[in-house]
Amino acid sequence: MPQPSPGPLRPGGPRARSPSRRPSRGRAGLALTSVLALGVAVFSLGLYGTASLDQLAEDGVGLGGAYAAAGPVFQGALYVHIVTASVALLLGPLQFVAALRRRALGLHRAVGRVYMFSVGLGGLSSLVLLPVNSAGFVGAFGFGALAVLWLLTGLRALRAVRSGDLAGHQAWMIRNYALTFAAVMLRLWLGVLIGVQVPFAGPETDAEALFSNAYAAVPFLCWLPNLVVAEWLVRRRGLPSYALPAQVPQLGSADSTSGGRTGEDQAPRGVVTSRAASL
Repeated sequence: MPQPSPGPLRPGGPRARSPSRRPSRGRAGLALTSVLALGVAVFSLGLYGTASLDQLAEDGVGLGGAYAAAGPVFQGALYVHIVTASVALLLGPLQFVAALRRRALGLHRAVGRVYMFSVGLGGLSSLVLLPVNSAGFVGAFGFGALAVLWLLTGLRALRAVRSGDLAGHQAWMIRNYALTFAAVMLRLWLGVLIGVQVPFAGPETDAEALFSNAYAAVPFLCWLPNLVVAEWLVRRRGLPSYALPAQVPQLGSADSTSGGRTGEDQAPRGVVTSRAASL
């Protein structure tokens, strides 16, 4: 018996999506991320690799003024952080290339090991730098939280892949690289915040004051929005994600006194969606 045709879609009904639209947007986003990461990594390595901290302090460039007078431990930690964070920035986008995982799994794993090693050293060196960070009290909390979460998300990604939870591994890697990308967003936010101040700055306001005002906000601003975007990407891809618990019914309510529901049915629905029980 012939089946009736579904007929034309009504206005407001479900629209057919091109299967190539989402992958194309994903590739464009990854390409933009890679270009920005490459630019920041090359700039940082070139700046601190071609001039001493004393020279940078004299020229008023970079973090030279904040660390030129610091002890050798802090200066060493600064260089370790610059190198390892730059390596993580450069290698991170490669881990999200599906073709690399399919066709060269060994290379994917090797790049992942170098990336995780860089994240580990970068996070630990960040903690060492907290007492002399140039953003003061706010920087100690903002950059400190960033360093701790950077390390923790990396550990969770490692634990997930070692237990065979590939979906969880991908979710934690997205979160981890969102924190790695704070190095890029810090510079972008600085430009935005300095630009916002310019129309309201007086004739005697110098550039250093504008920079100081902007830098006071970036210890948190450079990574908190990144995590929001990362969680949106995780959910959009159907990967394990966190959800707010449902409201627990109060005693005496119709739901809590219903005899047809078991104790398991009455429990608040999980804090973790999808396969997130393993996270």
